[in-house]
Amino acid sequence: MNWYAIFAIYVLFWVISAFIVLPFGLRTPDETGEALLTGQADSAPSNFRPGMVAIRATILSAVAFGLYYANYVEGWITLERWTHIG
Repeated sequence: MNWYAIFAIYVLFWVISAFIVLPFGLRTPDETGEALLTGQADSAPSNFRPGMVAIRATILSAVAFGLYYANYVEGWITLERWTHIG
C-alpha cells in the first residue's frame, strides 16, 4: 500500500470518527442552565469544543486505522475466508 492510499484511507477513518464522537459531551442550554439567545434552537449545544472533538476523532481513527492496516498486512479477515464460511 502506498503513502497516498494510507493517507486517503486514514482521512476517511478520521471523518467517520469525527461524526461518531461529535455528540459526546455536548450539553444544551437547558442542561447547563444558560439562557437561550435570540433565534437559538433549544437543541443547540452551549459547550461545543471543536478541539476536543478533533482530539477524540484522532485517537479513535488512529486505533481503527491501526486495526485496518494490521488486518491488511496480516490478512486476518479476507474475502476468501468469508466466502468459505457458508
